[in-house]
Amino acid sequence: MKSPRIGITMILDERKHVYPHYYDKCFDAVNYWKGFIESIRFFDGTSPQVIAPSELITSINSARRVGEEFLEKKVKAVILNFNVWDFPYLVWPFINTIGKDKPVLCLSNNEGKYPGNVGLLATDGALRQAGVRTHRIIGDPRDPQVKEKVRKWVMAAIAAVNIRNEVYGMYGGHSMGMETGYFHLVPIQRYFGTTVYQVDQLLIVEKMKEVDDREVEKGLKWLEENIGEIKYDGRMLTRETLAKQVRLYLAVRKINEEMGFDFCGIKGQRELSEHVVIPDVAEMLLNDPYDWNGFKEPTVCATEADAFGALTMQVLKYVSGGMPVLFMDVRLYHPDLNVWDFCNSGVHASWYASRSSNPRENLKKVTLYPALELYFKAGGASVSFDAAPGELTFARLGLYKDRVYMVVVKGESVELDEETRRRINAETDPTWPHVHARLNCSYEEFVEFFPANHIHAVAGDRVDELRYFCQITGVKLIVLGEGRYKSFWEAFEG
Repeated sequence: MKSPRIGITMILDERKHVYPHYYDKCFDAVNYWKGFIESIRFFDGTSPQVIAPSELITSINSARRVGEEFLEKKVKAVILNFNVWDFPYLVWPFINTIGKDKPVLCLSNNEGKYPGNVGLLATDGALRQAGVRTHRIIGDPRDPQVKEKVRKWVMAAIAAVNIRNEVYGMYGGHSMGMETGYFHLVPIQRYFGTTVYQVDQLLIVEKMKEVDDREVEKGLKWLEENIGEIKYDGRMLTRETLAKQVRLYLAVRKINEEMGFDFCGIKGQRELSEHVVIPDVAEMLLNDPYDWNGFKEPTVCATEADAFGALTMQVLKYVSGGMPVLFMDVRLYHPDLNVWDFCNSGVHASWYASRSSNPRENLKKVTLYPALELYFKAGGASVSFDAAPGELTFARLGLYKDRVYMVVVKGESVELDEETRRRINAETDPTWPHVHARLNCSYEEFVEFFPANHIHAVAGDRVDELRYFCQITGVKLIVLGEGRYKSFWEAFEG
């Protein structure tokens, strides 16, 4: 996963008869945090990039030098470490050199003799007076809880920086007129710095003609050898239509690479689904962390070209360290079980079938069904599996009067007995992928606040990372289950 460079430095006392007494100790503290952050592992095994300065800040000139050094080394997020009392005004020649647009964490020990926390509050208080968005963490550097807070802030900062200046590739317009998935340029630019480039789905069709037939066959054989069952019916799902879906996947990957798209969405309905092939298999493969050529970074791809869905997924991907992300319909609630059935044609990453690092373990639980002719006349395979049990964080971005907000709720995918599972899936569509979800909020609260018909999720508890992310970007956060608001209108107009 790509990681912006994080710079960590420390501001000291400017008195030359004072700071030499603890200068080396302070440098050790900076390097300690540098080492901890570099020990964080993303989903693909890589780590954040951290830059420590060649000197600490003890004067106006050194503040400017450190700022210039961070600029030269392309630092995109800043951690101000406090171990001693500092001269707070020195933050300005530093921060004005590197720029106030960076996420800033003020991080301090909790010590009486050399009160870093006093320096933090004095310095960060000045930053906040001037409108600089910052976060504060104070505590023993060796305390696991303090380290975990720092890790979560780092992941949120990476997400906020990564998504800035990214380009969403929209293949086709927003599908079937779903306005909640529309790319609203002004608020998205204001909050995230992300833009969109819309291309016609015809470009995919034309690019499919250029794909190497040998690569298509290689991918097709890999699916046939690893998928649990492929229900060829000789009409809607044939080897030819499945090969066409593989070809579509390769075409989209190629266009993304050529155009520089960081994430994408495919409209599908109605042009591709009625005249070419349904994109379900391609969307699964894009969102998965592997294909027949080995492991790869998941490429967020939203079905029905849902822009706010894709943006939510991209945020979830980054705060989780590059994990695959789910895209689902809010389909059906079962009050007797307190379980939601979240399902949608295609787009579920097969990784969630077993959550295994071995693709075979996931794919063996996947069934490819013939596409439903009523909706998808062009044919192809629909992807079907039930998500493995495990903790999930669900989220969705919304818009209210050009104000971006995010609804987040913790929950889990639950495992049902076979009879219940079959009954529930049959009530929606057994040929589609399902997440049987139990949320940490009431049905009434979810219905009141959730902004769209599409919902997204990533493995693990990511609420704190999303909280930091929303505070960095200015997005209003609504965490369901906390009982903060009684109604949607109270949240925005109360």
